[in-house]
Amino acid sequence: MKKGLVVMTILALLAVIAVGCAKAPSPGEGTGTLKLNLSDAPIDAANVEGVYITINEIQYHLNGEWKTFGGFAGGTYDLLDLSGGILALLGEFTVDAGQYTQIRFMLDIPEHGSTPTTPGCYIEFNDGSPDEPLFCPSGGQTGYKAVGVFEVPVNGEVEVTADWDVHKAVVVAGQSGRYILKPTIRLIVNNQAGSISGSITNGSEYTDIIVYAYQHGTWNPTEAAPPADEQPRFPNAVTSGKMDEEGHYILALLAAGTYDLVVAGFNDGVFGEVLGFVSDVVVQSEQTTTQDIDTSSLEPSL
Repeated sequence: MKKGLVVMTILALLAVIAVGCAKAPSPGEGTGTLKLNLSDAPIDAANVEGVYITINEIQYHLNGEWKTFGGFAGGTYDLLDLSGGILALLGEFTVDAGQYTQIRFMLDIPEHGSTPTTPGCYIEFNDGSPDEPLFCPSGGQTGYKAVGVFEVPVNGEVEVTADWDVHKAVVVAGQSGRYILKPTIRLIVNNQAGSISGSITNGSEYTDIIVYAYQHGTWNPTEAAPPADEQPRFPNAVTSGKMDEEGHYILALLAAGTYDLVVAGFNDGVFGEVLGFVSDVVVQSEQTTTQDIDTSSLEPSL
């Protein structure tokens, strides 16, 4: 009996080792399905009604070259409609199984310095101002890269979201005053992400409250300083959430981990000050962490 038990134990161990040593599929070893979504974090400016982008083509990086997703017909999307965890499905694509790290979006957008007539990417305002075209940064147009690691399983499916974060992406060029659209896109595997949400009790003098999520320990007070030309304020925030009319906020599509929240006050889109902090908020995959905020009882520092 003992000898039989030993043999069974050895066979079980060999099976575990074989599974553990099995390599991930390489491109060309089979195909799977990539379900690709589009999302956004809100913009700080109060008078912006919409931020529109026209996507002509989507590409993925494989074996050292860029390849085009077949079946994507193109389209125009208002990124401000896609905040707070709202997603727009771009398509379900059959691709080689394996690990991916980059996707890029080819936009209908002029280079900085040109004069477009009918721009495919533009900002719409709610105060009666004319629409303003968005320009790509100086240099050649090589697409807007989104970075993040995801695995497409053989005969399986992975759902990924490209989060554009308009707060960081839309900046103003100092001398020209033109609006620049920068490539600040992160890729998130949906079933590996969680969120933070809650109510905000606003005891401050500010009309708007925006909550910025930072990976634990990465906040630096210099991030609240006036930004340099073509740079956003709070540049290292993972994402942000704006208090809505009901006093709620949401920080969506966060990787599992621990975050520090930076709570800032704005009046009509104009930054006032950092009101305080909430530290050590834990996010778990596919779960929502409830974190209510009272602006009168925030931590004074991190």
